[in-house]
Amino acid sequence: MAHISFEESIKILNNNLPQCKSSERVFLENALNRVLAEDVVAKYDNPYMPTASMDGYAVKYEDIGKEIKIIGRNPAGTFEYDEIKEGEAVKTYTGSFMPKGADTLVPIENVEVSGDILKVIKKVQKGFSVRPVGEDFKKGEVLIKKGTLLKPGEIGVLASLGVPVVSVVKKPVVSVLATGEEVVDLDEEYKMGQIRSSNNYTLTALGRNFGFEAHNLGIAGDNKKAIKEKIVEALKNSDVVVTTGGVSVGDFDFVKEIVGEFEVLFHGVNIKPGQWVMLARAGDKYIVSLPGFPYSSFVTFLLYVVPILESLEGKKVLRKIKARLSHPFEKKFAKYQFVAVNIEYKDGEFYVDTFGKKQGSSGILTNLINNKALMCLPEGLYNLDAGEMVDVFVYERVI
Repeated sequence: MAHISFEESIKILNNNLPQCKSSERVFLENALNRVLAEDVVAKYDNPYMPTASMDGYAVKYEDIGKEIKIIGRNPAGTFEYDEIKEGEAVKTYTGSFMPKGADTLVPIENVEVSGDILKVIKKVQKGFSVRPVGEDFKKGEVLIKKGTLLKPGEIGVLASLGVPVVSVVKKPVVSVLATGEEVVDLDEEYKMGQIRSSNNYTLTALGRNFGFEAHNLGIAGDNKKAIKEKIVEALKNSDVVVTTGGVSVGDFDFVKEIVGEFEVLFHGVNIKPGQWVMLARAGDKYIVSLPGFPYSSFVTFLLYVVPILESLEGKKVLRKIKARLSHPFEKKFAKYQFVAVNIEYKDGEFYVDTFGKKQGSSGILTNLINNKALMCLPEGLYNLDAGEMVDVFVYERVI
């Protein structure tokens, strides 16, 4: 079977990406890292009256330099003294409304007080420490646009608007199923020739790390009937079903036969690792079958599963950047290659290297410990010099 190029596989994937999911309403307390499903529009000015931005005395600017009578005080949350006349002042606190007629706030440290008489000993400019109406936002202004990923700042703005429930995009659901008779779960007896299952745990964690809803379906062995039943059942409640193992050309690689019953978009890509990756549609759902080697499944999950989940929720968790290679690198494999690299940001640029990374098969999972990026190397055999720019997929925060 001839493999398609990486570029062709991405073209096919992009042409088959789903639309964004519908919305749901969640309590603001649970809205962190969710995607906003509708614009948030200010229903009023904030502040809606001139407001003191520090503790001091609300006065008329033209009275500075005169003796001013203190007629009372307005702690934050009260507004007993709502107006001053010429020669009057009100002691005002941070967040308090400025009384009508006052246009300047004189800080406490700038005055001398004797009884109820105030004298300004250090002048300030007109309008000092007074927040004007609408300084933060104005009525009708779009404060947070649809499609925004809600972070602490956005949560704070929504709270200040008195929004207890917010409309967000439903989370995509991805379910991960490991296959293979040689694979045993964490609590099963370990026999000669068997290996511990890591793919279903790794990929479930990867999905959750990006904020998607991910489910670990366990292991199905190499039982064709059991594998098919689990895939079909998972499709009922998942947007994407991911399998690992069983997509190569072995006698017991049943996954490719089962997935072949659906609408296969491609099977086999000229990449390393992960050449036997398989993508299929099941109506408006997806099945992505990944190779069984741990590093292969991790890389192909990033390349072919995450973009589907991103499209479903309308957010980006992966980014492709340019980085400078810190040392020479010999590309020994002709396929389009993805190499785990260390990455750092210094002197205004990203730098990558492979120091401490093991060279070998696609089963080396430890190369992903504390890893944040993959170097992308197009097809061919060639040497890269130190200082050359390379493409890099970044999947964790670097700076």
